[in-house]
Amino acid sequence: MNPRKLNRRFFSRGADLVAPDLVGAVLVRRVEGVLRQARITETEAYVGTHDLACHASKGCTARTQVMFGPPGHAYVYFIYGMYYMFNIVTAPEGDPHAVLLRAGEPLNGWKADLGGPGKLARAYGITLADRGLDITGDDLYLLKNFRHHPPLRITPRIGVDYAGAWRMAPLRFIEQTDLS
Repeated sequence: MNPRKLNRRFFSRGADLVAPDLVGAVLVRRVEGVLRQARITETEAYVGTHDLACHASKGCTARTQVMFGPPGHAYVYFIYGMYYMFNIVTAPEGDPHAVLLRAGEPLNGWKADLGGPGKLARAYGITLADRGLDITGDDLYLLKNFRHHPPLRITPRIGVDYAGAWRMAPLRFIEQTDLS
């Protein structure tokens, strides 16, 4: 069965539901004339204003405004003065959820290290200029084979020690391999 392009309805669910479903999906973008595709192997969910690890917990700001908008758009931010982080807005408009794409596996002979969210964003040429980009469009999108569901390992998120009890929330989803 051929994979299908993910649509707005897919992203109109909570991040805790979308994040595990994105593991195994294929991220697609043409960069400098070359079609790049990678299977997503790791995601993290951020589930709204009550989630102290979620940027939206501080309210709607110029930075987070896209998270409060319609699902299926890119939420991109710059961190540590060196990395862009690529998230996808989920849940109905006004309920600011997002899924961070943390890692991927290059496909079709493409050689790239996608072993972290900053590396993944860099390899796809994702920058702040992509904040708000419609992920259901033709520039940057995801394909999913709904008959294939990779086994998952679920853990707490990484790097959110500031988030109180939310730092232990099991919202990180990793493709289970023989080595993991």
